[in-house]
Amino acid sequence: MPPKKAAAAEKKTLLGRPGNNLKIGIVGVPNVGKSSFFNALSETDLGKAANFPYATINPEEARIPVPDTRFEWLCDTYKPQNRIPAFLTCIDIAGLTAGASTGAGLGNAFLSHVRAVDGIFQMVRAFDDAEVIHVDGDVDPIRDMATIQTELRLKDIEWTEKALENLKKTSRSLNSTSLADKAKKEELATVERILAHLNDGKDVRKGDWNNKEIDVINGLMLLTAKPVTYLVNLSEKDFARKKNKWLPKIKAWIDENNPGDSLIPFSVALEERLAPLSPAEREEAQKAAGATSSLGKITQAGYASLDLIRYFTCGPVEVRAWTIRKGTKAPQAAGVIHSDFENKFVCGEIMSYEDLKEHGSEAAVKAAGKLRQQGKPYEMIDGDIAYWKAGA
Repeated sequence: MPPKKAAAAEKKTLLGRPGNNLKIGIVGVPNVGKSSFFNALSETDLGKAANFPYATINPEEARIPVPDTRFEWLCDTYKPQNRIPAFLTCIDIAGLTAGASTGAGLGNAFLSHVRAVDGIFQMVRAFDDAEVIHVDGDVDPIRDMATIQTELRLKDIEWTEKALENLKKTSRSLNSTSLADKAKKEELATVERILAHLNDGKDVRKGDWNNKEIDVINGLMLLTAKPVTYLVNLSEKDFARKKNKWLPKIKAWIDENNPGDSLIPFSVALEERLAPLSPAEREEAQKAAGATSSLGKITQAGYASLDLIRYFTCGPVEVRAWTIRKGTKAPQAAGVIHSDFENKFVCGEIMSYEDLKEHGSEAAVKAAGKLRQQGKPYEMIDGDIAYWKAGA
């Protein structure tokens, strides 16, 4: 009798909304440079950069192209009429203050804006400037980070307690025989575990959850389940010399409270100065400053934090990057272009970007046996180049 095949490892469900149309929000206490950063990032003046708290009330939104050397190479190779890169949708959200979870400082409206995004750029101020007031009087990034974390967690506790209360009301009449009742009891136990985790002072995204529990978390749309990238706003001088008294303390706080979260130091003052310049002028200004723009790095980090990847379609008419989430199968990836491609999916002809770059042309890739036909089970890999075949 042949030995039994080992069971395939269960694929981990991702935290957050399914889909590829995900957004990242810029969050922080007032007057840390959020709107100025948003303006430089989007090269607009949509965000109301002003020297007082709550200058931004309604969140502004922009689609930011995600830098990608692979995309640039493909455009140089195919010389298409149209070039469409991947985009990151970025939202400028008003400042949160201590007490926001109970409604202080327009807190409820702001927290609902945070709830509507899928990831967080947390802006942290580490520069002194007497002309830019701080809502708490002095600059203390550790206090500011703790304030944001506390307010988001307190709101999550409130929402989780409400969900638990509603579940308990509906579960009083449950019996243990039906599958539906058993699932309800499991959901109740999961929500109790989530609440205990939050009351322990931990963010939900840092918990060890199984797939069923992640499904429950995703249904609750919790704030601390969202990925966070910490952006530390330095003075231009500190950024150029790569030295700031707060940076080691900020890193230590992140390592202790949210290990694994990304930390990117940059200077909004430098980015604001560079934003209106032509490419040639920007190059000169960066040389003179002894520092380069971090906006590309920040955009790439935000895109990756949402578990987004991209595949390419290429031809003389258009080279385009299509955004999908990690783990997306071929039919769903094709469906990003048009629902008919998913519904009538036949197969995909796939080659990797690396193979195309190595061999130089599609014909050479095919001759080398590196052009693969993939069916419905195929899981897309970042940088795949795809041609879809669909039925009539």
